[in-house]
Amino acid sequence: MKTGKKLIRDHWKVQYKNPGYPHVQQGWILPPDRMREYDPFILMADDWFKRGTFSDHPHRGFQTITYVLDGRLEHTDNQGGHSVLHAGDVQYMNAGSGARHAEEAVDEDVIHTLQLWLNLPKSLKQTESSYHNVLLEDAPLVELDGGSLRVYSGSAEGVTGPMNSLVPINMFELYLRAGESYSLELPANHNGHVYMLQGEMTFGGEGAVTLGKTEVGLLSYDEVAEDGAVVDTLEVTAAAQERSRVLIYTGKPIGEPIVARGPFVMNTEEEIVEAFEDFRAGRFGGRV
Repeated sequence: MKTGKKLIRDHWKVQYKNPGYPHVQQGWILPPDRMREYDPFILMADDWFKRGTFSDHPHRGFQTITYVLDGRLEHTDNQGGHSVLHAGDVQYMNAGSGARHAEEAVDEDVIHTLQLWLNLPKSLKQTESSYHNVLLEDAPLVELDGGSLRVYSGSAEGVTGPMNSLVPINMFELYLRAGESYSLELPANHNGHVYMLQGEMTFGGEGAVTLGKTEVGLLSYDEVAEDGAVVDTLEVTAAAQERSRVLIYTGKPIGEPIVARGPFVMNTEEEIVEAFEDFRAGRFGGRV
């Protein structure tokens, strides 16, 4: 097996705005105007909100991965689904042909979430909608010499995460004590990004980039590498005086046309029009 290096090819600090009550604060980790750079991912949002922000709404043509940082997140859908997630829990949703749900803060909580949109290839955009919760305690935690690695999806250090997305991805949370280092093996043909939750970390060897809290880095990838034939190593070192934490997401690009409008992500404008027409005609089912 050939090996290479996974480097930071671009990076920025998230900029926040205050939309107004009940959507307390919002920032784009992956801004939607650059979505073609993130394939298979579309966008990623960092949100603080109270009840009433994300009430009954539809989706079609993609998947969401929602990570709860703080507060309690209540999910309800029009197929009878209901759950409450807490800090460290993740919800995976396949919107497929059509989902209608609500994501709400519980009672008077201010909920803090990170939501990543994961595209579906054309062949899977009409699949049945589904939801899967990954609780914090169900995601394997690997103890490292200098910290720990939690595996939500994909495989690392001999363990596999419980999330089963239709488009396979890696989702890891890496914690390192001050001054410690770790090398994470990732598929060379996976696109992806890192998002800093705490502290400060340096990524890569020569030409390394240092990122701090609320900074995001896009990872390099080899578009022509064959599955499993080449593995890239992402070298990570925590700042000497700070314990640090980062989320790492990677996936193989889909390479199809993408058109996103509001809550729908399809391959053509005609399919977007059809999605809006189907929703207005009640084909997504009744209200939540």
